Amino acid sequence: MRNITPKVWSQPRHHINNPMRRDSRIFIVGHNDSIENALKSYFQAQGFSQVLSNTQDRVNVLDQWQVDKFFKKFKPEYVFLGSLRSGGIAANQKFPAEFIYENCRTQDLVIEASHRYKVKKLLYFSSSCVYPKLAKQPMKESSLLTGPLEPTSEAYAVAKIAGIKMCQAYRAQYGFKAIVAVPATLYGPGSDTDIESAHVLGALIAKFHKAKSEGASEVVVWGSGKPRREFLYVDDFVSACLFLMDHYDGPDVINIGSGVDVTIKQLAMMIKKASGFKGKIIFDASKPDGTMRKLMDNTRMRKLGWKAKVSLEEGIETTYQWYIHKSVNG
Repeated sequence: MRNITPKVWSQPRHHINNPMRRDSRIFIVGHNDSIENALKSYFQAQGFSQVLSNTQDRVNVLDQWQVDKFFKKFKPEYVFLGSLRSGGIAANQKFPAEFIYENCRTQDLVIEASHRYKVKKLLYFSSSCVYPKLAKQPMKESSLLTGPLEPTSEAYAVAKIAGIKMCQAYRAQYGFKAIVAVPATLYGPGSDTDIESAHVLGALIAKFHKAKSEGASEVVVWGSGKPRREFLYVDDFVSACLFLMDHYDGPDVINIGSGVDVTIKQLAMMIKKASGFKGKIIFDASKPDGTMRKLMDNTRMRKLGWKAKVSLEEGIETTYQWYIHKSVNG
């Protein structure tokens, strides 16, 4: 992974003295995904001594007794709350019940325990799928709940919307310091690259590498190739998380994005180039496209003083090299 060296912003707006110390007790909730892996890698590299995660430390965040036991014993001061289940269109369509149940259950238990055991601050990660399917582009935070959702990811989106509203409700009623970020689709070292469950970029990296390794003549990509998607490299994501923890403490949702989107066809061509695959790309239009465009308006983050730095081309190359290393070394 690239070295993550967050910029020191001068005279930021809404500045809050950075509360996290090297000995702060930090709890990360995820599913061995980009969010969990990127945050853990950063904190470990920076010498934070008390950083736990639900997967690494075997905390069953679907079980109320285990969550209470963990919070009572570890007493986390800062919580980064991601999803227990996420994925691309195929996974969303195959497991909608798990997507809504496991995410709702996890965030209910973790937010309530965080409030009860006096966590100092919680950062909740939502998803761009919470915005309406036909939201005006780029999508502003104010478009939340203004129209119907994309059907292929509706169960997951409903769960993530519930998490947003729970954070806002606990802030309003109890004064609990919960903030909400909506990151663009994350990618980079540590990403899910399972062809059946991963988001499009991770799945395509695995597909192109497999095709090249096996000498295949073509790679089949779901959909028409016309939908546009925005991606955020994990180093930029971590930088944004630290920035928000340091500089933001409001009830409003904050988008975290690169401000740039590409078509799935353009994305496939970039990954083909990075992989060195020489065959054809076939777009299977019988498969769903999902929402045709999901570019987020990142004006709020830019006004606070943060912006992404890693280009998509650079990020794909780094991610592909990581994938090769992982494939070779297990």
